[in-house]
Amino acid sequence: MKVKERLRELRAEKGETQKQVAEAVGLNERHYQFFEYGKHLPSLENAWKLADHFEVSIDYIVGRTEER
Repeated sequence: MKVKERLRELRAEKGETQKQVAEAVGLNERHYQFFEYGKHLPSLENAWKLADHFEVSIDYIVGRTEER
């Protein structure tokens, strides 16, 4: 599973909008949308923020493991 698919899945599970996730991790909405659309990969710093927000590991977000 790709990063964009994991982010969409995690966001849907939390019932949040793209805007809510972006604000929670300190990004503008468009920047976050690029991650979900697969146009950009998150930097290490943003991956950490997203992992913390969704309470999963970075490895889970990037698809290296199925363990959250």
